[in-house]
Amino acid sequence: MSCKQTKTTDALPTMTDVIQLLPDNVANQIAAGEVVQRPSSVVKELMENAIDAGATQIKLIVRDAGKNLIQVIDNGCGMSETDARMSFERHATSKIREAKDLFAINTMGFRGEALASIAAVAQVEMRTRRATDELGVRLVVESSSVKTQEACQCPPGTSISVKNLFFNVPARRNFLKSDPVEMRHILDEFQRVAMANPDLFFSLHHNDQEIFHLPPGNLRQRVVKIFGEIVNKKLVPVQQETDILKISGFVGKPDYFKKARGEQLFFVNKRFIKSNYLHHAVASAYEDLLPSDTFPLYVLFLDIDPMRIDINVHPTKQEIKFDDEKLVYNYLKVSVRHALGSHNVTPTLDFEQEPAFQATPTRIPSLRPEAERPASVGEYRPRRDNDPRHDDNLRHWQRLYEGLETVEKNAPATENSDVETASALNFEIRSSAENFTMDDDAGSFSKGQKEPYQIHGQYIVSHLKSGFLLIDQQAASERILYERYLDALGNQPVATQKMLFPKTLELPAADAALLCDILDEVNRLGFEIAAFGGNAFIIHGTPADLSGISEESLLEKVLAQYKDNLELELGTQDNLARSMARNAALRRGQPLTVSEMQDLIDRLFACAVPFSSPSGRSCFITFELEELQKRFGG
Repeated sequence: MSCKQTKTTDALPTMTDVIQLLPDNVANQIAAGEVVQRPSSVVKELMENAIDAGATQIKLIVRDAGKNLIQVIDNGCGMSETDARMSFERHATSKIREAKDLFAINTMGFRGEALASIAAVAQVEMRTRRATDELGVRLVVESSSVKTQEACQCPPGTSISVKNLFFNVPARRNFLKSDPVEMRHILDEFQRVAMANPDLFFSLHHNDQEIFHLPPGNLRQRVVKIFGEIVNKKLVPVQQETDILKISGFVGKPDYFKKARGEQLFFVNKRFIKSNYLHHAVASAYEDLLPSDTFPLYVLFLDIDPMRIDINVHPTKQEIKFDDEKLVYNYLKVSVRHALGSHNVTPTLDFEQEPAFQATPTRIPSLRPEAERPASVGEYRPRRDNDPRHDDNLRHWQRLYEGLETVEKNAPATENSDVETASALNFEIRSSAENFTMDDDAGSFSKGQKEPYQIHGQYIVSHLKSGFLLIDQQAASERILYERYLDALGNQPVATQKMLFPKTLELPAADAALLCDILDEVNRLGFEIAAFGGNAFIIHGTPADLSGISEESLLEKVLAQYKDNLELELGTQDNLARSMARNAALRRGQPLTVSEMQDLIDRLFACAVPFSSPSGRSCFITFELEELQKRFGG
């Protein structure tokens, strides 16, 4: 036994200690991975530091969407030479002193990680001076190493310039998105900080162009400055106070809503937070007042005892925990509902709305503004006469084919689909109808057995010799318009219809800056728009085939869709063509005449890729007679 033990001991290799402390610059880069995710993270941290310093004026200067320069200038309290040097050390902060202070936080920052993390992945220059000092101090820090520390002349307050973000971490810099995407995130962070502090002055310059100039004022003025003059008459004040919670701010009237998020802001103790749970509370207050899949405007402030929340749960500090989340949920829901009720925000009935439009899935269709109702747009202008094809004998078709989504997988849906298949289908469709002639007076087929027809104003049935096609009219229309607009951006611009009386369009500052960037491309789509100074534009003309929708509404929707698509990195032309097609296409519930349906079919199968819409939805599904016989047990 002793021999075996000796052998085992001799066989053990000699081990050295392997655990060691990381160098400060490496530790800072690791911390920066959580705190500094993209240029907008730097903007958030620097602006919040300026708020904590007591600044009344905060200027943000950005170049190349923050990749080359982010500068924040404030008139706050400034720092001494020692404090300025200490501010770049990890976990150095003036906000807390001991652990219990984490539950009594009234400042934006408290961890002492921001400047150290930023300086680990960028070249940072700080100039700061206290009002009582004759000279300030200039610090240059690069990769966590102080390169320069010297006295300098500068105004009271602090100016921090962050240059060449991620210059020493190429992999992180390569993962940054395009300039429009990164600028979109910077705008979001700027707007959140500015909205939370309406009594302070803020400005934002990007590449020497002023995007925002926000003088101090009240919350309503700040909301209008950021979201645009259009919201001024749509705001409903919310004011509720209890022993536990104070709720204030504004919500939008039910007739003002958006198809996408972007105008929904929660602040807890003036700190922006993200919470699907609280959003559900507000959405519940609007129950039966909004169409489905839409979002109301709200800017709501919750003031609560810091002891009742925990904000130290995420590096971005945009997620918090409440000690009684259900109570906050109920207070919020009741407060919003009470505000809407006390300001007489009730549904109104529109007796001119067509019965055919009621097929569109909304809870209260009468609340939909004119711009949101199904309208004839683009190439297709359906007539408003009654159509016998909408008889009750078709009302069960949709139920019969509820499982069509699973069948769609069999339909080609990629840009590389075989175009010859489309040509063959188009030939078969035309052959099936060749024994029919058009009645010029009636505008319909003289024989009705095989003419195309609609189901619930959403799908078109077209006969084939081997069965039939079921066409999604909205997806098909999007595909047709997408290819047309893409061609217009690259080759022949769409014809323009001059307006007798030009219209003025006032946009939110962020949208105005975006439209300026893509104005040439927008005008190639048939618009004639000119910048008018500030955030205003003059519309001199619109696409010649555009009808049934207001120019202002269409442009606002196109810009909103364009912003939503930015993360997809599509490129300006592709993104704009998709956005325009999405908002100018036929809508579900829009009735079409036989000739309009046939025209839609012809144009679809003349497309280069007729199988799917730009978003990937199938434009049509083929049903074979053999398949139908199997369904009936044949």
